Amino acid sequence: MLASITPVGESARRQPWIVTVTAYLAGSAAGGAAVGVVAGAIGVVLGAGGWGVPGLVLLGVVAVLGAVSDARRRGAAAPSWRRQVDERWLTTYRGWVYGAGYGLQLGAGVVTIVPSAVTYVALLAAVLTGSPVVGAVIGVVFGVVRALPVLVAGVLREGHQLQRLHRRLDAVRRPVGHASVGAQFVVGTLVLAVATVSTAVPT
Repeated sequence: MLASITPVGESARRQPWIVTVTAYLAGSAAGGAAVGVVAGAIGVVLGAGGWGVPGLVLLGVVAVLGAVSDARRRGAAAPSWRRQVDERWLTTYRGWVYGAGYGLQLGAGVVTIVPSAVTYVALLAAVLTGSPVVGAVIGVVFGVVRALPVLVAGVLREGHQLQRLHRRLDAVRRPVGHASVGAQFVVGTLVLAVATVSTAVPT
């Protein structure tokens, strides 16, 4: 969305950027919340809220394996379908409509290309809560965090500034990816450590 929802692009389409980006952020939060509610409800059916240590172990293993998978894939998307958002919306609808629509789809995380295994880790975490409410909270955080990068383009006013921004983003893409993989691995390891300690401590 950095290339599509910018002050430069919105100005060319005669749409107010602030309205479009606000709709995009709200849509992302709503999309994440919806998927989180569904995941939490699945957890209720599975009784995942009572899994305790086994649930922590499962989450930790999936996070570590996801980090290893992301580190080895070298730019290929995590297992997913290949659907993208429809760019024709940009010239068909008003800014708040395509902003909300794009946000809803991308915030949901699983209805377009899944760029990282961390999406599946977040979904599993929502399932393991065994609560639609807590699942919704996890989904909202996921959706909003995924949408926030669009704000980076908020200071752009000229086309050459957008080109410069993309060059900078390309330059940091790899180190940021490595940092994301590292963080996912660390979180997975910590979850496994907590599960191990919980097993060792007598009740």
